[in-house]
Amino acid sequence: MSRTLVRLIGAVAVLAPAIHVASDVLEWLAHGFTPLQLWLSYFAFLSMPALFIGLYAAQRPQIEPFGLVGALLYGAAFIYFAHTALYALAERMATYAALWARLGSLYTLHGGLMILGGLLFGGASLRARRLPRWTALAFLFGIGLNLILGLLPTPDILQTAGSTLRNVGIVGMGHALLARRDEHPAG
Repeated sequence: MSRTLVRLIGAVAVLAPAIHVASDVLEWLAHGFTPLQLWLSYFAFLSMPALFIGLYAAQRPQIEPFGLVGALLYGAAFIYFAHTALYALAERMATYAALWARLGSLYTLHGGLMILGGLLFGGASLRARRLPRWTALAFLFGIGLNLILGLLPTPDILQTAGSTLRNVGIVGMGHALLARRDEHPAG
């Protein structure tokens, strides 16, 4: 893989999750959705499918095929989540709870795909040892936290804790790719 492509993947892995976290902060501050917050979510989610295929490719040949399956599932979930941001804009949805109530089982199904894909990708990344171990662990703990909080009767805003932890892991992966000086494992 060319150094330029690795740097591009790294840059997107830093920027897209940072935009997602900013969107979550805006949602928290506004106690719900705003047009700016939903547009930020949309742009952050839009890059996830290509980003995860890129993160998989940057770890080849050490990463196992489960990593690709995970990247594809995670990316597919975010294609849907990008759509839900546009849907919330068009329908003037006020909160995540209102959006989830409207979309129900289809939203839950894509959340399940995100979790399954994230577990497969994160586990394969951890075993590949091409990126710093802590990045895959942060990503996996964020996925696990999203799963646990999704099953418990907790306020929707707590899901941002899992999202933030996932995003910290992705940003770390991106930083490692940007700092990589050669094609040997980053750490």
